[in-house]
Amino acid sequence: AADTEYDWPWYTELIGAMFRSHPHIQPATITVEQRTHPSTRHLDSTWTRTDEWYDFRDNPRPRVDVLMRLDPASYEGSVMPDDHPIAWCHELDGVRAFYTAGGHTAASYAEPAFLEHLNGALHWAARRAADAPN
Repeated sequence: AADTEYDWPWYTELIGAMFRSHPHIQPATITVEQRTHPSTRHLDSTWTRTDEWYDFRDNPRPRVDVLMRLDPASYEGSVMPDDHPIAWCHELDGVRAFYTAGGHTAASYAEPAFLEHLNGALHWAARRAADAPN
């Protein structure tokens, strides 16, 4: 989602940040900043997992609610500064937007914690409680 539509300002604002580059797939440590959000409340304060970690053209923090950030000392090849948001949310024009930079490996979709991260995000974006019956 962050590596497309570079010339569409509204889309850039909706997504929160645009892709710059990424190092090779490798493990990294994530700091969970907001542990009450439906997409993160199941996680401990840190989460180590393997993925393709995106660097962004600029830091989205001034425009979004950052949920998680990467520890740049935990992996090789980051070109972002020490503050490296990796998942965030916000509202724009009455619409909820959620972004996670995870999910670039097939193995991600076999990880219960990552699937719960996505499930909580979808429920939040749809304004539904995560534990509500379908």
